Amino acid sequence: MLAPVLFFLFAAVAIAASIGTLLARNPVNSALSLIVNLLAVASLYLTLNAAFIGIVQVLVYAGAIMVLFLFVIMLLNLEATPVLEAIDKRILAGYAGGTLLLGAITYLLARGLGALPTFEIAESAAATGTPRALALNLFTTYALPFELIGLLLLVATIGAVMIAKKRFV
Repeated sequence: MLAPVLFFLFAAVAIAASIGTLLARNPVNSALSLIVNLLAVASLYLTLNAAFIGIVQVLVYAGAIMVLFLFVIMLLNLEATPVLEAIDKRILAGYAGGTLLLGAITYLLARGLGALPTFEIAESAAATGTPRALALNLFTTYALPFELIGLLLLVATIGAVMIAKKRFV
């Protein structure tokens, strides 16, 4: 009975922290809001009996990667983000409507092609959440998407370095 209440509590914290990440004027405050978001997502994993993924979320993302982000923000001595022009509410509504329409079309297409996952409980949650089962799925069934994500992160890192290099030259 307590698990659904905690799930929705942590989901609300994650949503609020993600909004704080987007709306913060100071990059350090934005990074700290992102840390709160990552901790809330790790708590969501724990409420879903995925302890291994929750612990990895805290160690890798909230620990190592966010420390790196904060180090880079402080190293570059970034000031507050520049004030943007006033956002037209019609354009914002158009983006929101377009995003909802794209999501609905994607859902209908995936459902029509049978690409949506089924939620049958064939194995216990403890057996599917083990590091061995996770590694087996990651390096057999999902090997290609895993490598593509690694390549995408490499390209993004190179792009960020090139953008930062142009700024100081």
